[in-house]
Amino acid sequence: MTGLAEPERGGWAARLPSRRVLLVLAGLCAVLVAAWLAGRAAERWVLADLRRGARSAIGLQVGLLLAEMQKQASLPLALAADPEVAAAVETGAGRDLLDRVDRRLAEVAAATGSAVLYVIGADGVTVAASNAGGDRSFVGRDYAFRPYFRRALSGGAGSQFALGTVSGRPGLYLARRIGAAAGVVVVKVEFDAVEAAWRAAQEVTFVTDARGIVLVTSEPGWRFGTLGAVDAAERARIGAGQDFGAAPLEKLPLHPTGIPDVVRVGRGALPAWTAVATRAAVPGTDWQLHALTPVGTAVDRERLQAWIIAALTTALAGFGAAALADRGRRTRARLAEAAARRVELETRVAARTRALREANAQLRAEIEERQRAEAERERLGRELAQAGRLAALGQFAASMAHEINQPLAAIRSYADNTAVLVRRGRNEDAAENAFAIGRLTDRIAGLTRQLKGFARRASPRREPVPLRAVLDNALELVRARAAALRVPLEADLPGPELRVLGDGPRLEQVLVNLLQNALDAVAGRPDGRVTLSVAAEGAERVAVAVTDTGPGIPEAERGQIFDAFFTTKADGLGLGLAIARGIVEDCGGNLILAVRDGGDGPAAGTVFRMELIRAAAADPAAGGRVGAMQ
Repeated sequence: MTGLAEPERGGWAARLPSRRVLLVLAGLCAVLVAAWLAGRAAERWVLADLRRGARSAIGLQVGLLLAEMQKQASLPLALAADPEVAAAVETGAGRDLLDRVDRRLAEVAAATGSAVLYVIGADGVTVAASNAGGDRSFVGRDYAFRPYFRRALSGGAGSQFALGTVSGRPGLYLARRIGAAAGVVVVKVEFDAVEAAWRAAQEVTFVTDARGIVLVTSEPGWRFGTLGAVDAAERARIGAGQDFGAAPLEKLPLHPTGIPDVVRVGRGALPAWTAVATRAAVPGTDWQLHALTPVGTAVDRERLQAWIIAALTTALAGFGAAALADRGRRTRARLAEAAARRVELETRVAARTRALREANAQLRAEIEERQRAEAERERLGRELAQAGRLAALGQFAASMAHEINQPLAAIRSYADNTAVLVRRGRNEDAAENAFAIGRLTDRIAGLTRQLKGFARRASPRREPVPLRAVLDNALELVRARAAALRVPLEADLPGPELRVLGDGPRLEQVLVNLLQNALDAVAGRPDGRVTLSVAAEGAERVAVAVTDTGPGIPEAERGQIFDAFFTTKADGLGLGLAIARGIVEDCGGNLILAVRDGGDGPAAGTVFRMELIRAAAADPAAGGRVGAMQ
């Protein structure tokens, strides 16, 4: 019996090593698989985090680019409406006129930060420029070959991104036609400041047009590179317009990696690097803005940490399973193995603790870096707000010609009447007209002071002003035009004691604009009538209403009526109501489009209500219906 049992134990013992080897191999395979899966998961997480950060940052980059473009976009439109600029492109324009236009263009370019402003005649030859008199003056140069000139002359407006033939600097040319194809006003926008801001962000950022050609970039060597091949016909068109000089239009060194939105950047002997590629459309153009966020060592670091964590976790799980399996073995061997395992575990825990401390230090460094990036984003936001304010300055300058024309027309009317009164011997009446002309001259001076104050970021005045004087001055400016149009102008004015908070000349500007719009709305209508009325709104506010019996404003357009550049007039700029609302809000009030009691359809006419704050010193007896009809 004993002889039969021994070979059986010997056979069992011979099989034990092979089972242990299989278990070890299975554990190693499990560790490798877990580490590989953890590395892939860490890589995907890091890339997803980089994509989220890139998508968040690219919106700021697009906003910075748009602000630089919109800051200059209104300049050609405003200058094309200038009488002296229009006269400069006419045949026989005098040298004095051209010199004045040169100086004005230089002043506008300096105030707005434009690279250059110039005026081209219908034949394509430049007649005036902001850089006139310089070594690289545009005056006398022929730009008839430029596509932006041909588009503006035929369609009213044109634009083109090209390399300057004189300066050799790239930029965006924005052109606007003067009158009936008499000439073209052009502003060149350069993006040096935008490119510098992009370079400071330590990312490669560039803009491509619809053909995939790089126009604006933080990487100077990539300028006029392409995302794809450009065919021979397109190269011929580019050469005819001299868009990019002798640029070879080479393909950018961007290579796909097989991972979505991840590319390898590098060419030839240059070191290659990996980046997350993000792009966004530039609103209002056919451009695309691209940003390459370097991946760097973030992926490798996270992958290594994931490998370590997965390997340790799997190893610990394997050791735990082995401990459970060995529990049934002999007590002495189990205790010895447990002691050895505890020593090894303590060693690993100590190593892991050191690794975690290092990982925590790296995490704190990354948090500080992200805080610095957030501060940089806030700074860019403040710069974007300042760029938007400079764009508003261009809009306000465009409206100044329209606002000055109103007192100029009244001055002309008073001057003509004064001549007639002098011939008739009515000297006192003529003297009153002369005093009125002086007041209107002060009005024009006040308008120019407003423009200077806006450029200096001066805060608007808010002081008690007599509402009756404001209304009288505004009516004085528009009564002559109302009489010429044969439109009854009725006014329900308050007493002289009623005062409101605000800036008197600017409130006059708002009322003149509203009254002029009302006269335009009822001009030529048999039942046309414009009414100016004043009413108290409680104890603290006063409402001034301008009502007309015109065709009214369709309901679909009421929400846009105060938007800049929105207009229903064929020759309007769309700036009057936007500026008027801003003035009233600066005075602490509100300007609204109200619905008449007669209905909500277009036939109900139009009512604009200007609500102002009653001054503290106002007479309480002025409440309710303040004043008698005049």
